[in-house]
Amino acid sequence: MTDQPIYRRIRSFVRREGRMTPSQQRAMDELWPHYGVEADGQPIDAVALFGRQAPLVVEIGFGNGEAMLHMSQLHPEWDFLGIEVHRPGVGALMLRLQEQGIDNVRLMSEDAVEILRQQIADASVDKLLLFFPDPWHKKKHHKRRIVQGEFVQLLRRKLKQAGVFHMATDWQPYAEHMMIVMEQAEGYSNTAGKETYSEAPDYRPVTKFERRGRRLGHGVWDLIYRND
Repeated sequence: MTDQPIYRRIRSFVRREGRMTPSQQRAMDELWPHYGVEADGQPIDAVALFGRQAPLVVEIGFGNGEAMLHMSQLHPEWDFLGIEVHRPGVGALMLRLQEQGIDNVRLMSEDAVEILRQQIADASVDKLLLFFPDPWHKKKHHKRRIVQGEFVQLLRRKLKQAGVFHMATDWQPYAEHMMIVMEQAEGYSNTAGKETYSEAPDYRPVTKFERRGRRLGHGVWDLIYRND
């Protein structure tokens, strides 16, 4: 028997990995030893990884890293761990981190659910971020949405007491789905008030996904929940 709930694996992403550019491949070859963290199943010691004691922020699916780059510059007192399955985005972000001389970011290129289960210690994360995940528009694919009851309880175990889970989406039906899941989730409280969306905090930038959504006439919804 195990005291950890069994998480039913749902593949919430599709590997649409385009060709790596020469510079992205160089980043993977040359910069990964510094910025990269291996998916080896071993628990991550954030103090050893970053060489200091600091609030730990984990972003799930950082895409091209635009938000993480902004956040790491805005809050150098925070440490950031980004998890992204698509290698071109990982390579692109490492190049920008090197160019900007940023050293409070480390990256992993793997399925975030497996990393959270195996390598992120319980009660170790101050903020968990999920910005613009795939909404899986078709009803038959809704089961592949990452925000599900089991998933948010996995995240809750990883959050410190009073740690926050921050989601953002530009797809209103997904925002409504997120709200339903989170309002029903045990142990969380909505920082904006029951069934209320949050104002975007200063640390979340307006990303290319948000700009694209606004051009298409979409709104953007932020949901921020505290682990009580």
